[in-house]
Amino acid sequence: MMLPAKDALWLPLAAELDCWSEAGRKVALWLRDDDAIAASPALDHLSALSQHHELPVLLAVIPMLAEPSLATALRQMPSLLPCQHGSWHHSHAPQGGKKAEFGAERAAADIHRELVEAGTRLGDLLGPALLPVFVPPWNRIDPSHAALLPGWGFRGLSCFRGYRLGPDGGPPLVNTALDIMDWRERIGRPPAELVDEACRLLAALRGGSEDAASFGLLLHHRDHDATAWAFLEGFLARAIAHPATTRGDPRRLFGL
Repeated sequence: MMLPAKDALWLPLAAELDCWSEAGRKVALWLRDDDAIAASPALDHLSALSQHHELPVLLAVIPMLAEPSLATALRQMPSLLPCQHGSWHHSHAPQGGKKAEFGAERAAADIHRELVEAGTRLGDLLGPALLPVFVPPWNRIDPSHAALLPGWGFRGLSCFRGYRLGPDGGPPLVNTALDIMDWRERIGRPPAELVDEACRLLAALRGGSEDAASFGLLLHHRDHDATAWAFLEGFLARAIAHPATTRGDPRRLFGL
């Protein structure tokens, strides 16, 4: 008997997670959501999803754009864990270069001064709920600047898969792996495409040598359409129910 398309979509994910179970391994599933600035129905949706699945979200907040309404909302959303998302979310990259707020072309002293100002504003707004984790806009920070983050008070760094610290190190690094958005069209990516990519990434992670494996989904609640939200609901419902997964809490992942 043929399964309905909506159920058949998830069969590869179940098969890959079965392989994790057969190997006696578990993967911590976790969520990071970027570009938070204010209360909104989309933030309410993210909070409801987080609480329903009992899965905390690392919420990257743009310090210099954040509004008081965000602080008010987050007091009622304990599963959304705010952290610092750059400063202004403004690119300083040379013309033709990839967008970056903290690229090699900027002086460390200028970045430090900017981050102190931004961090102070965010701390005044959000108080002790703010986690000492840094998320650079566009997932880009020059490794020489990343190495300075511990001295600037950050105890964690999160970028996107493929980012690595340089020879001078930096804070504990936990990257996200799967971006659910199509940024060329600014819409949610096709679910079948996301499932295929998730399975390939999970298989590669399963074949690695790390004892404690984590798999992070990168979200942008302000940009999610119905396709993005539906994928999240379906993916989380099935992945969390599988014995090969655990709920990844950002506080544990970064050793906070």
